Amino acid sequence: MILQDIWFFLWGLLWAVYFVTDGFDLGLGALMPFVAKTDNEKRIIFNAIGPLWDGNEVWLLTAGGVTFAAFPTVYATMFSSLYSALMLILFSLIIRGVSFEFRGKIESPGWRRIWDTCMFVGSLLPAILFGAAFANIFRGLPIDAQGIYKGTFFTLLNPYGLLGGVLFLCLFLVHGSLWLAIKSDGELHQRAVNLSKKLWAVLLVVAVTFLVASKFATTLYDNYFHNPALFSVILATVAALFLVRVFIGKGAYWKAWFASAATIFGATFFGVIGLYPRMFPSSIDPSYTLTAYNASSTPLTLKIMLVVAIIFVPIVIAYQAWAYKLFSGKIKEEDLAYEEAY
Repeated sequence: MILQDIWFFLWGLLWAVYFVTDGFDLGLGALMPFVAKTDNEKRIIFNAIGPLWDGNEVWLLTAGGVTFAAFPTVYATMFSSLYSALMLILFSLIIRGVSFEFRGKIESPGWRRIWDTCMFVGSLLPAILFGAAFANIFRGLPIDAQGIYKGTFFTLLNPYGLLGGVLFLCLFLVHGSLWLAIKSDGELHQRAVNLSKKLWAVLLVVAVTFLVASKFATTLYDNYFHNPALFSVILATVAALFLVRVFIGKGAYWKAWFASAATIFGATFFGVIGLYPRMFPSSIDPSYTLTAYNASSTPLTLKIMLVVAIIFVPIVIAYQAWAYKLFSGKIKEEDLAYEEAY
C-alpha cells in the first residue's frame, strides 16, 4: 500500500511540475497574436520561450511514463477513453515545436504568419484540452468493468469539463504574461504587465467558479471534509493567487511568477488530493473506478522505479535550474542579431 501511495503522490507531483514549467510557454504562445505588434516583438517572444520549452516538456514525458509504468491499467484506459483529446494535444505540440525551427528559415511574411499561427494553435489547444481532460477525470468518465470508455469525444465537452479547460487556459495566460514581463523591455514589457492585471481578474472569477462547481459536479471535496486539515491546500493556493496581484502591483515580476507557479501547483493538487486514492473514476458504477491500488504495477516494479526516480529526478531538476538561471536575462532587440536567435 505504501508504494502505491508514494507513486500516486509522485504521479500528481510530476503533472503539477509539468503544468508549472510548460504552462508559461503555452500561455505566452497563446498570447502572442494579442501582445506582439511587430515581427521583432514576436521574435522576442520566440526567444523568451525557445531555450526552455523542450526541457519543460521532459516533465510531460516523465508524467506519461510514470502513468504507463506505475499504473499501466490507468494508462491504457486513459489513452483509449481520452484518445481524441490526447492526439489533438500531441499534434498541437508537434506543430508548435516545428514552428521554432522553421519560422526563420525563409524571409517571407506569409511564411512567418503560417508558423506564428502554428505557435498560437499549438499553445492554445493543449492549454484548454489538458484542463478539460483533467476536469473530466475529476468528474468521472463512463468506463465499464473492463475499462472500456462508453462515451464519445463530445462527452468530454460538458460544462464542467469546458470550465476546467478555461481555468487551465487562464492560469497559463497569467503565467505566460508574467514571463514576458520578466523577459522584455519597453512597450512590449508594459503591454505584458497591463495584460497580466486584466487576465488575473478573469482568472479570479474563473477559479472561484470552478471551486464552487467542483462541489456540485464532483466528489473532490469528500476527502477534504473527511480531513479538514487538507483545506490548508486550498487556502494556500488562494493566498498564492492573491499574492500574484500584489507582486504585480509592486513591480516584483519574478515574485509574481513564482506565486503564479505556486497557484498552478496548488490547483493541480486540489484535484489530486480530492481524487485519492482514485485515479480514473467511473461515472457508471463506483466499483469500476481505477485506483492507485487496483491499477498499479507489481511491488518490485514500483521499488525499481522509485530507486531510478531518486537518482535521476534530482539530476533533471538541477539541469533545469541551471538552464533557467542561464537564460534568466531580458531579451533585447540586439539579441535577435545572434546566429543562435530564433
